[in-house]
Amino acid sequence: MESVETDVLIVGSGPAGATAALALSTYGIPNVVVTRYNRLSATPRAHITNQRTMEVLRDLGVEQEVIAKATPQPLMDNTVFCTSLAGEELGRLRSWGNDPLVQAAHELASPTRMCDMPQHLMEPVLVDAAVARGTKLRFGTVYKSFVQDADGVTVTVEDTLRGDEYTIRAKYLIGADGGRSQVAEDAGLPMGGKMGVAGSINILFDADLSRWTAHRPGTLYWVLTPGATVGGIGAGLVRNVKPWNEWLIVWGYDVEAAPPNLTEEYALSVVRQLIGDDDLPVTIRSSSSWTVNEMYAETYSSGRVFCAGDATHRHPPSNGLGSNTSIQDSYNLAWKLKLVLDGSASPSLLDSYTAERAPVGKQIVTRANKSIGETAPVFEALDLLAPQSPEQLVANIASRKDATPAGEKRRQRLREAIDFKRYEFNAHGVELNQRYSSAAVVPDGTADPGFDRDPELHHQPSSRPGAKLPHAWLTAGTRTLSTLDLGGGGRFTLLTGIGGDAWVAAARAVGADLGLDIATAVIGPGQDYEDPYGDWARLRETGDTGVLLVRPDLYVAFRQAGGAAGEAEARTVLGGALRRILGRD
Repeated sequence: MESVETDVLIVGSGPAGATAALALSTYGIPNVVVTRYNRLSATPRAHITNQRTMEVLRDLGVEQEVIAKATPQPLMDNTVFCTSLAGEELGRLRSWGNDPLVQAAHELASPTRMCDMPQHLMEPVLVDAAVARGTKLRFGTVYKSFVQDADGVTVTVEDTLRGDEYTIRAKYLIGADGGRSQVAEDAGLPMGGKMGVAGSINILFDADLSRWTAHRPGTLYWVLTPGATVGGIGAGLVRNVKPWNEWLIVWGYDVEAAPPNLTEEYALSVVRQLIGDDDLPVTIRSSSSWTVNEMYAETYSSGRVFCAGDATHRHPPSNGLGSNTSIQDSYNLAWKLKLVLDGSASPSLLDSYTAERAPVGKQIVTRANKSIGETAPVFEALDLLAPQSPEQLVANIASRKDATPAGEKRRQRLREAIDFKRYEFNAHGVELNQRYSSAAVVPDGTADPGFDRDPELHHQPSSRPGAKLPHAWLTAGTRTLSTLDLGGGGRFTLLTGIGGDAWVAAARAVGADLGLDIATAVIGPGQDYEDPYGDWARLRETGDTGVLLVRPDLYVAFRQAGGAAGEAEARTVLGGALRRILGRD
């Protein structure tokens, strides 16, 4: 059979692969997606969808469809610690931006809202939009191997329906084939960390749990019960998939031994133990085992082969970072591929993908695994870690109610331990504070001021090159829109103010010279975009005549605080910055 040809071949249709396809098709780049499976994900798996990911989906035109299908942020409110859903409650933590102070920070940080969008609902949104815009999708197609040369990559795949093999010739290959990525292995990507540090079981089931959850709505209910400390998750976990009838339980097992026999009877026994009601009607949908991993790629590419998502960072679901980081990987890569493929940029631009995303991958792997360990103080506060009988465990939990100095101390330790889990459930800075340093960012010569507060807990907006463009609400006539809405769409955007006319003229001239469509926006009184609250003036960190050049992924590429002496100087400065970014200097 003759080889199929395309610009980009994507292996895998999960969050990373589907986002790569959607972005590339949105930018007009031909691409093919192959997946070994005969359908999209049937299980909820990844679900927390943070603000940065929603900004990506906003730019790619699917934000509203995700909002329509997702569980909204207010229903993610409580992380509950209890002895069972029907048993005693030990404490709660306002989570996922629902604490009043954190909620205010979320409002200020982004035009979007975090939500709970399970993977089996997210994938169809991304894939359907990608196919509608031109992606060619092939189910039941197994990646076998690749050979690359100076001009492209030849990939051998197997059609499982016909049982034969054929080749796909692409200019670039993206391996988005998950935590056991064959593409990453074949590409020889160096990995740090290790796999299989703990064992866990997922049990997907249907049951009406509204009696125990609707009054304290949340995404996660942590059950401290005998046997729950095995496997690394820290406790038996009851996760809401859809209020209040679809659920997923995470339960540990000893990774040094074989996983338990996942019969329906075994699954039902775990479900009933964590719910605490033996008479409740329960329908088990499926059970599966998996391992907690702590591994990250040190390099994300080899020649014309790039990897994204779980292929490059493998970690537990703590902090809800998995699909978010995967989607953001592909968003970072897609615009660079687009500019290289259309001839606007040198292939050296693609080197910035590893430089920018590998540090993020390492950070989130470390953070997710660290969050598991930070559950231990909850157990320690109740003296649940030492080997002891179930009766003693129950007595230890009950002792927190004693009117004694020891009881008071136990209550204080428990409150502090639960509050410390903010680093898992309200890590706003981990989600939004990524700062890029690469050849695709032009430093402005100013010293990095660092962060005023804990950078994992608190987002700190900045217009420094390498930071995400700060969000501020603007007006355009009767419309209200975000500064982020001025950018994206696969093109660079120049932002300036009154007196910045030289930058606008320079953008037109430099764009024509380099073959780039550079959008421009002047913000100020009487301009197309106005800043009625003064928020943008406080956040931009430039004067009215200064300039920000924003990349297609809404990160600041270049900044000058003041104006240019004239159009000629503006053209020289802006052109030099863009040529450096594009690898054309």
